[in-house]
Amino acid sequence: MNLDIYIAVAGFLLLLCVFANKLSDRFGIPSLLLFLALGMLAGVDGLGRISFQDSRLTNYVGTVALIFILFNGGLITNWNNVKNEIIRGSILSTFGVFLTAMFLFVGAYFIIGLSFEVSLLLSAIVSSTDAPAVFSAMRSANLQLSPKLKSLLEFESASNDPMAVFLSVAAISYINNPQIGVTNLSLIFVNQILLGTLLGFIFGRIATYILQNARLPYPGLYPVYGTSIAFLIYSLTQLLGGSGFLAVYIAGIIIGNSIFLYRRHLIRFNDSLAWIMQISMFLILGLLVNPHELIAVMPVGFACTIFLIFIARPLAVFICLHRGNFNYKEQLLISWAGLKGAVPIILATYPLIEKIPNAQYLFNLIFFLVIISVLFQSKTFPTLIEKLGLSENKPSKDKKSWFSK
Repeated sequence: MNLDIYIAVAGFLLLLCVFANKLSDRFGIPSLLLFLALGMLAGVDGLGRISFQDSRLTNYVGTVALIFILFNGGLITNWNNVKNEIIRGSILSTFGVFLTAMFLFVGAYFIIGLSFEVSLLLSAIVSSTDAPAVFSAMRSANLQLSPKLKSLLEFESASNDPMAVFLSVAAISYINNPQIGVTNLSLIFVNQILLGTLLGFIFGRIATYILQNARLPYPGLYPVYGTSIAFLIYSLTQLLGGSGFLAVYIAGIIIGNSIFLYRRHLIRFNDSLAWIMQISMFLILGLLVNPHELIAVMPVGFACTIFLIFIARPLAVFICLHRGNFNYKEQLLISWAGLKGAVPIILATYPLIEKIPNAQYLFNLIFFLVIISVLFQSKTFPTLIEKLGLSENKPSKDKKSWFSK
């Protein structure tokens, strides 16, 4: 297959994904599932017969996509709403993720009967809430949540990926080297969080200062500037030992809540870029999986998904929020909003890259879990909001941005 055919296939798949969103809005099917389905349809088991097994390239594409998805999430985050829930959101995005992983490990290893290595990696990889999946579900719900509840869901889902990344890398490190100390891993985690937060703030302020004082000759250069700083903030933070994802999100908040020339132009461009990244990420993830292999993991996948949705995530949320200003109904909705998405599938490529035993089985298990989580939780999310009486009965008018605001 020559380059022209590759370009034609890429363009055709992107076009299908654009119009797939109309099906998503009309029938309430999560858009990310449609993107995954199109990727699988183009894969080796589908009509396209494209053989794709490059887990490293998938990991690279997913990392780049998440940089811009989280950066855009920060750009459109209203700091006046988020700042009131930053403490609870931070607890959920760190301690809550750890508790979710711990409870799921207990269930997977002692109850479901998976091997120690698979249980450890599974619990670490699927422990966080996926920001694109949560934002998409909130937009599709077309119901107005209270600013307090909405802000917590947005902040938690966008800021908890660093914890899941750390837990996944730590689990792989432990499997490869059981002699590694917990103290060393803890220090690495603290450095990632502290440096990620600090450098995100510093780089965000520097980037904002440049935007406010350097008058670029053409409006089209402002989105290019935004793209460049997203790359630089992530890479420099990672090289210095911090969490690049956290730094990019925090820098996005600082930039998005500042005033500068062509601010709206930059934000709209990044919103479109986030869509392109989301579609590309899910398409390539769909290509990587072989659908016929999912049949073997279905029984275990259902068991792990049920344990995660109904036991591990709710326990973690109730523990983290039991003394907060969220009542039982709100805590229940927050528990249900722990959707999974592309991040766990991307993290599942790390064991494939490291050639961990049973890595392919683990990847298929996580892929199946994500599909069930998104399909089940996303479809029932609007109904649960209404049943719990948490809707303010004001249909959301903002249909233009993927990240509902």
